[in-house]
Amino acid sequence: MAPETRYTKVGDVHIAYQVVGDGPLDLVVVPGWVSHLEVQYWEEPIVARFFERLATFSRLILFDKRGTGLSDRVAPSALPTLEQRMEDVNAVMDAVGSSRAALFGISEGGAMCALFAATYPDRVSALVMSGCFPKWIKDDDYPWAPTREQHEAAMDAYEARWGTPIGFKTVAPSVADDERCQNWWARNLRMGASPADGIALYRMNIEIDIRAVLPTIGIPTLILHRAGDRLIDVGNSRYMAEHIPGAKYVELEGSDHLPWFGDASAPLGEIQEFLTGVRPTEDYERILTTVLLTDVVGSTAKAASIGDAQWRNQLEAFYQSVRQELARFRGTLIRTTGDGVLATFDGPARAVRCGMAICRKARSVGLEARVGIHTGEVQMMDEEIGGITVHIAARVMDIAGTGEVLVSSTVKDITAGAGIEFEQRGTHTLKGVPDQWQLFSASD
Repeated sequence: MAPETRYTKVGDVHIAYQVVGDGPLDLVVVPGWVSHLEVQYWEEPIVARFFERLATFSRLILFDKRGTGLSDRVAPSALPTLEQRMEDVNAVMDAVGSSRAALFGISEGGAMCALFAATYPDRVSALVMSGCFPKWIKDDDYPWAPTREQHEAAMDAYEARWGTPIGFKTVAPSVADDERCQNWWARNLRMGASPADGIALYRMNIEIDIRAVLPTIGIPTLILHRAGDRLIDVGNSRYMAEHIPGAKYVELEGSDHLPWFGDASAPLGEIQEFLTGVRPTEDYERILTTVLLTDVVGSTAKAASIGDAQWRNQLEAFYQSVRQELARFRGTLIRTTGDGVLATFDGPARAVRCGMAICRKARSVGLEARVGIHTGEVQMMDEEIGGITVHIAARVMDIAGTGEVLVSSTVKDITAGAGIEFEQRGTHTLKGVPDQWQLFSASD
């Protein structure tokens, strides 16, 4: 559940903020372009885990800048300058009784954090920036940014498709094909700003240039950037690291712009060590398990044909039957996935039989399901799982036909003698997964 949202006032404008955790240091997160306190941070489990982790060693302070999210909306002609955004941060810190805090700027938020650190050094204990830039338009002496024409083309695309997953493949390529994450991104855009406000903010961002400020920053500074960042070229952070005295620069592997996607443990570890002096140990374990993924075939068309209310009832009947089968075959439900489930089993034969039962139960409630299964090592973190095994199971499911339980050769090989029939479905390339994979269709 999202923490309580509160408000403070700057002039006539109400600024929404949240406080999470009670750690020994205050950490203010300054978001990028568009944010919404309840959608951006807490509706997507991957993102929520990132901020929950920050709150384990800090008193985490989150806010929406004026004109976005839950803060007061303002006219596009009155969107906040960097100076006004600094006033918002001062007001939020005052409201929560924070005299001094570390600042964590993400993307566009980094420029404001850098300016705040230089202007109010007595209020800033440390500066952390991830995927940030001091200037975001190409110049003869600054080749690491897009041209004005490239920005204008991007703005046209965003305006035309605002509220869809526009841009998600650029900011989060590792999960770009995940429908749940796509929906989160689209909803965050819709709730975070109107199309006009979003484009006006974008247009303001490309005019930012704080290069002259960088040498005046005397606060301990950590700069993080993923080497393959597709939105903000890594040259931006390299430039800042060269011009901020004593800055620590860490170039991370990966291509996700948003730090909570991809290998989130890497930036989290760097931030915690920089702010606390203690490098965290990994809070997950790796185990061998069988992963089952299922979804409803043709769910979008089905929902459109019968209406939202009837679709929700039918989908809930499907989920109830899936839970019954998981209990019968000793499976563990990890999460629902919009119109399907992710589950694990300690025995692959039970997973296959459960998958077949799920397909039969789906037909009994007027739906058709498909199932993908793979056995391998996964990362267990709290009540979630991750790792390549989950991706393989998802890709196998994508290939499965209507009413089919499709498994990897690993599953087939280790269920020998279990009385399950397998029919070869050929060798396939699984998107984003190395090597060729032999797949098999399972039946009683």
